[in-house]
Amino acid sequence: MPTTKALMPEPPSGMVASHTSAQNEGDESEVQQVQPSQAAPFSWAPAEDLRFITTTFQYLHTSGWYWGSMTASEARDALIGASEGSFLVRDSSHPLYLFTLSVQTWRGPTNVRIEYDSGRFRLDSSFPVRSSLLSFSALPSLVQHYTSTSQGEERIAEEHHMVSKDNGILLKLRKPLYRPQGFPTLQHLTRLTINRHTDCLTQLPLPRPLLLYLQEYPFQV
Repeated sequence: MPTTKALMPEPPSGMVASHTSAQNEGDESEVQQVQPSQAAPFSWAPAEDLRFITTTFQYLHTSGWYWGSMTASEARDALIGASEGSFLVRDSSHPLYLFTLSVQTWRGPTNVRIEYDSGRFRLDSSFPVRSSLLSFSALPSLVQHYTSTSQGEERIAEEHHMVSKDNGILLKLRKPLYRPQGFPTLQHLTRLTINRHTDCLTQLPLPRPLLLYLQEYPFQV
Protein backbone atom coordinates (compact mmCIF):
# COMPACT_ATOMS: atom_id res chain seq x y z
CA MET A 1 0.00 0.00 0.00
CA PRO A 2 1.24 3.56 -0.69
CA THR A 3 2.58 5.61 2.15
CA THR A 4 0.82 8.70 3.44
CA LYS A 5 3.46 11.07 2.16
CA ALA A 6 3.09 9.64 -1.33
CA LEU A 7 -0.49 10.88 -1.39
CA MET A 8 0.24 14.48 -0.48
CA PRO A 9 -0.47 17.20 -3.07
CA GLU A 10 2.15 17.04 -5.77
CA PRO A 11 3.84 20.13 -7.20
CA PRO A 12 3.33 20.26 -10.98
CA SER A 13 6.43 19.99 -13.13
CA GLY A 14 7.63 20.16 -16.69
CA MET A 15 5.76 17.28 -18.32
CA VAL A 16 2.83 17.72 -20.67
CA ALA A 17 1.57 15.77 -23.65
CA SER A 18 3.83 17.65 -26.03
CA HIS A 19 6.32 19.49 -23.79
CA THR A 20 8.67 17.86 -21.31
CA SER A 21 11.86 18.69 -19.50
CA ALA A 22 13.80 15.50 -18.91
CA GLN A 23 16.40 15.21 -16.21
CA ASN A 24 18.94 12.40 -16.59
CA GLU A 25 21.54 13.29 -13.98
CA GLY A 26 22.11 11.03 -11.02
CA ASP A 27 20.46 7.81 -10.01
CA GLU A 28 16.92 9.14 -9.64
CA SER A 29 16.53 10.63 -13.11
CA GLU A 30 13.00 11.82 -13.68
CA VAL A 31 11.27 14.79 -15.24
CA GLN A 32 12.57 18.06 -13.82
CA GLN A 33 10.10 20.05 -11.76
CA VAL A 34 9.06 23.57 -12.67
CA GLN A 35 7.66 25.39 -9.67
CA PRO A 36 4.63 27.53 -10.66
CA SER A 37 3.95 30.91 -9.12
CA GLN A 38 0.61 29.67 -7.85
CA ALA A 39 -0.05 26.07 -6.92
CA ALA A 40 -3.20 24.37 -8.15
CA PRO A 41 -5.80 23.64 -5.45
CA PHE A 42 -5.82 20.10 -4.14
CA SER A 43 -8.82 18.33 -2.66
CA TRP A 44 -8.41 15.33 -0.42
CA ALA A 45 -11.17 12.81 0.32
CA PRO A 46 -9.53 9.95 2.26
CA ALA A 47 -12.24 7.32 1.71
CA GLU A 48 -12.65 8.00 -2.00
CA ASP A 49 -8.93 8.34 -2.67
CA LEU A 50 -8.22 5.11 -0.81
CA ARG A 51 -10.81 3.34 -2.96
CA PHE A 52 -9.35 4.73 -6.20
CA ILE A 53 -5.77 3.91 -5.24
CA THR A 54 -6.63 0.41 -4.03
CA THR A 55 -8.39 -0.31 -7.32
CA THR A 56 -5.44 1.15 -9.22
CA PHE A 57 -2.99 -1.20 -7.49
CA GLN A 58 -5.27 -4.14 -8.29
CA TYR A 59 -5.25 -3.17 -11.97
CA LEU A 60 -1.49 -2.63 -12.00
CA HIS A 61 -0.67 -5.96 -10.39
CA THR A 62 -2.86 -7.63 -13.03
CA SER A 63 -1.28 -5.74 -15.93
CA GLY A 64 2.16 -7.35 -15.73
CA TRP A 65 3.93 -4.09 -16.70
CA TYR A 66 3.90 -2.64 -13.17
CA TRP A 67 7.31 -3.27 -11.62
CA GLY A 68 6.61 -1.90 -8.15
CA SER A 69 9.45 -0.41 -6.13
CA MET A 70 12.55 0.19 -8.25
CA THR A 71 15.01 3.03 -8.77
CA ALA A 72 15.59 4.96 -11.98
CA SER A 73 18.85 3.03 -12.43
CA GLU A 74 17.03 -0.28 -12.09
CA ALA A 75 14.41 0.87 -14.60
CA ARG A 76 17.18 1.87 -16.97
CA ASP A 77 18.79 -1.56 -16.64
CA ALA A 78 15.45 -3.22 -17.38
CA LEU A 79 14.80 -1.08 -20.46
CA ILE A 80 18.32 -0.74 -21.85
CA GLY A 81 18.03 -3.70 -24.23
CA ALA A 82 14.39 -3.15 -25.15
CA SER A 83 13.14 -1.65 -28.39
CA GLU A 84 12.12 2.01 -28.64
CA GLY A 85 8.68 2.57 -27.21
CA SER A 86 8.93 -0.16 -24.58
CA PHE A 87 7.66 1.09 -21.23
CA LEU A 88 6.94 0.12 -17.66
CA VAL A 89 5.26 1.73 -14.67
CA ARG A 90 6.98 1.76 -11.30
CA ASP A 91 6.66 3.41 -7.91
CA SER A 92 7.96 6.96 -8.06
CA SER A 93 11.11 7.74 -6.12
CA HIS A 94 9.72 11.23 -5.45
CA PRO A 95 7.87 11.37 -2.10
CA LEU A 96 4.99 13.44 -3.52
CA TYR A 97 4.18 11.13 -6.43
CA LEU A 98 2.83 7.60 -6.54
CA PHE A 99 4.00 6.39 -9.95
CA THR A 100 6.54 7.00 -12.70
CA LEU A 101 6.35 5.96 -16.34
CA SER A 102 9.73 4.77 -17.65
CA VAL A 103 10.06 4.70 -21.45
CA GLN A 104 12.80 3.55 -23.81
CA THR A 105 13.62 6.26 -26.36
CA TRP A 106 16.16 6.45 -29.17
CA ARG A 107 18.49 8.15 -26.68
CA GLY A 108 17.88 5.71 -23.87
CA PRO A 109 15.40 5.31 -21.00
CA THR A 110 13.49 8.42 -19.88
CA ASN A 111 11.21 8.84 -16.86
CA VAL A 112 7.94 10.74 -16.57
CA ARG A 113 6.10 11.21 -13.30
CA ILE A 114 2.37 10.61 -13.09
CA GLU A 115 0.20 12.98 -11.08
CA TYR A 116 -2.74 11.85 -8.95
CA ASP A 117 -5.44 14.25 -7.80
CA SER A 118 -8.99 13.54 -6.66
CA GLY A 119 -9.32 10.15 -8.30
CA ARG A 120 -7.69 11.19 -11.58
CA PHE A 121 -4.30 10.44 -13.14
CA ARG A 122 -2.42 12.51 -15.68
CA LEU A 123 1.11 13.09 -16.87
CA ASP A 124 3.23 15.49 -14.84
CA SER A 125 2.77 18.98 -16.26
CA SER A 126 3.69 22.64 -15.95
CA PHE A 127 1.05 24.85 -14.37
CA PRO A 128 -0.01 26.95 -17.43
CA VAL A 129 -1.10 23.90 -19.43
CA ARG A 130 -2.05 21.59 -16.59
CA SER A 131 -5.78 22.16 -17.01
CA SER A 132 -5.66 21.30 -20.72
CA LEU A 133 -4.27 17.79 -20.19
CA LEU A 134 -6.56 14.80 -20.22
CA SER A 135 -6.91 12.97 -16.93
CA PHE A 136 -8.09 9.43 -16.35
CA SER A 137 -9.88 7.61 -13.54
CA ALA A 138 -7.59 4.59 -13.97
CA LEU A 139 -3.86 4.56 -14.62
CA PRO A 140 -4.15 1.80 -17.28
CA SER A 141 -6.55 4.11 -19.14
CA LEU A 142 -3.83 6.78 -19.23
CA VAL A 143 -1.29 4.30 -20.56
CA GLN A 144 -3.81 2.99 -23.07
CA HIS A 145 -4.50 6.51 -24.33
CA TYR A 146 -0.84 7.12 -25.11
CA THR A 147 -0.31 3.73 -26.68
CA SER A 148 -1.28 2.72 -30.20
CA THR A 149 -3.26 -0.43 -29.54
CA SER A 150 -5.05 -1.11 -32.82
CA GLN A 151 -3.41 -1.98 -36.14
CA GLY A 152 -4.15 0.63 -38.80
CA GLU A 153 -5.77 3.03 -36.35
CA GLU A 154 -4.87 6.65 -37.08
CA ARG A 155 -4.63 9.12 -34.25
CA ILE A 156 -3.49 12.67 -33.80
CA ALA A 157 0.21 12.61 -32.94
CA GLU A 158 -0.24 14.37 -29.62
CA GLU A 159 -2.58 11.62 -28.47
CA HIS A 160 0.16 9.03 -28.28
CA HIS A 161 3.46 10.91 -28.64
CA MET A 162 5.21 13.09 -26.11
CA VAL A 163 8.10 15.36 -27.02
CA SER A 164 10.85 16.62 -24.76
CA LYS A 165 10.88 20.43 -24.89
CA ASP A 166 14.59 20.80 -24.09
CA ASN A 167 16.33 17.94 -25.82
CA GLY A 168 13.83 16.91 -28.48
CA ILE A 169 13.39 13.33 -27.29
CA LEU A 170 10.26 11.82 -28.82
CA LEU A 171 8.56 9.53 -26.34
CA LYS A 172 6.54 6.76 -27.97
CA LEU A 173 4.55 4.24 -25.97
CA ARG A 174 4.45 1.15 -28.15
CA LYS A 175 4.50 -1.95 -25.99
CA PRO A 176 4.71 -2.81 -22.30
CA LEU A 177 7.79 -4.40 -20.80
CA TYR A 178 6.48 -7.22 -18.64
CA ARG A 179 8.20 -8.28 -15.46
CA PRO A 180 10.02 -11.60 -15.98
CA GLN A 181 8.24 -13.11 -12.98
CA GLY A 182 4.91 -11.50 -13.85
CA PHE A 183 4.35 -12.26 -17.53
CA PRO A 184 0.59 -12.34 -18.22
CA THR A 185 -1.24 -15.63 -18.39
CA LEU A 186 -2.80 -16.83 -21.63
CA GLN A 187 -6.21 -16.00 -20.14
CA HIS A 188 -5.16 -12.40 -19.52
CA LEU A 189 -3.69 -12.00 -23.02
CA THR A 190 -6.96 -13.34 -24.42
CA ARG A 191 -8.84 -10.81 -22.31
CA LEU A 192 -6.72 -7.98 -23.75
CA THR A 193 -7.47 -9.17 -27.28
CA ILE A 194 -11.20 -9.24 -26.58
CA ASN A 195 -11.06 -5.77 -25.04
CA ARG A 196 -9.35 -4.45 -28.18
CA HIS A 197 -12.19 -5.66 -30.36
CA THR A 198 -15.27 -4.69 -28.38
CA ASP A 199 -16.46 -2.11 -25.88
CA CYS A 200 -19.72 -3.93 -25.17
CA LEU A 201 -18.62 -6.84 -23.04
CA THR A 202 -22.08 -7.45 -21.60
CA GLN A 203 -23.42 -8.22 -25.08
CA LEU A 204 -20.99 -11.07 -25.65
CA PRO A 205 -22.57 -14.55 -25.58
CA LEU A 206 -20.41 -15.74 -22.70
CA PRO A 207 -21.15 -17.36 -19.34
CA ARG A 208 -21.39 -14.92 -16.46
CA PRO A 209 -18.09 -16.03 -14.83
CA LEU A 210 -16.23 -15.23 -18.06
CA LEU A 211 -17.96 -11.85 -18.36
CA LEU A 212 -16.98 -11.02 -14.80
CA TYR A 213 -13.39 -12.00 -15.59
CA LEU A 214 -13.35 -9.65 -18.58
CA GLN A 215 -14.81 -6.82 -16.52
CA GLU A 216 -12.15 -7.20 -13.84
CA TYR A 217 -9.63 -5.61 -16.24
CA PRO A 218 -11.48 -3.54 -18.89
CA PHE A 219 -8.36 -2.26 -20.67
CA GLN A 220 -6.48 -3.00 -23.88
CA VAL A 221 -2.91 -2.91 -22.60
